Amino acid sequence: MSYIIKFSLNHMVHPSCDARELITAAAKLGIKAIELRNDIQANSINDLQQATEIGALAKENGIEILSINALYPFNIWNEERATQADNLAQLAQACGAKGLVLCPLNESSYQATEETKSENLRIALQALDAVLGQYHLYGFVEPLGFPASSLRLKRTAADVIQALSLESRFGLVHDTFHHRGGGEQEMFANITRLVHISGVEDPDVSFDVMQDAHRILVGPGDRLDNIRQIRQLLANGYNGYFSFEPFSRAVWDLPDPFAAVKKSMDYISSQL
Repeated sequence: MSYIIKFSLNHMVHPSCDARELITAAAKLGIKAIELRNDIQANSINDLQQATEIGALAKENGIEILSINALYPFNIWNEERATQADNLAQLAQACGAKGLVLCPLNESSYQATEETKSENLRIALQALDAVLGQYHLYGFVEPLGFPASSLRLKRTAADVIQALSLESRFGLVHDTFHHRGGGEQEMFANITRLVHISGVEDPDVSFDVMQDAHRILVGPGDRLDNIRQIRQLLANGYNGYFSFEPFSRAVWDLPDPFAAVKKSMDYISSQL
């Protein structure tokens, strides 16, 4: 059985370009969605007027803005986080984004018990429900598969979201890198709202120590089993976007990263 896949561009695919260039590139590639970021220095979305202008340009080009990526660390809720969340929500609303990506604390020095981590997640989601609801936004919860992550598994996030009956506000980000790094098997297609895709080809890095810098585009040498993950998500009913999110300078420093994205798009589509 063959599948139709919808691609998106996360701004991390080429962080040295600005948001206008990202929109132009997406339009040229026939890609109908992008993700903006707040953590790429000069090209971050950090101003309401800027966000409004970018949103208007995206709309003119028929491009949907899926998210601003990301509120970090969303699961350590305090006054500072509440302010950050409100500021990001205003930016997301201004540019017409569907929601915010929510990333958990990833620090090896953080040694809380599983009970405390779960309670912190509950507190954060309940608080964010109010913040995001004010701006009519979704929260895209992205467990990070690193051993140091305070929220490593999608199962943990899904259980808390469902226990709080907040499925209408929050969904999961399935990141193919973090799915493999966390050793997780369950897919949760029914509550997945966004998928991040990247590949790892370095034969000398093990899955429990791989880092963002290893993340390139998906090609024939991929060790993360992206194709199987994508097929399974589609077979299980996921019909959203698959957003390219490489973090490696090997991609960023290419003469034309977007040409490499096109090559990866063609490869993935040929395998489905």
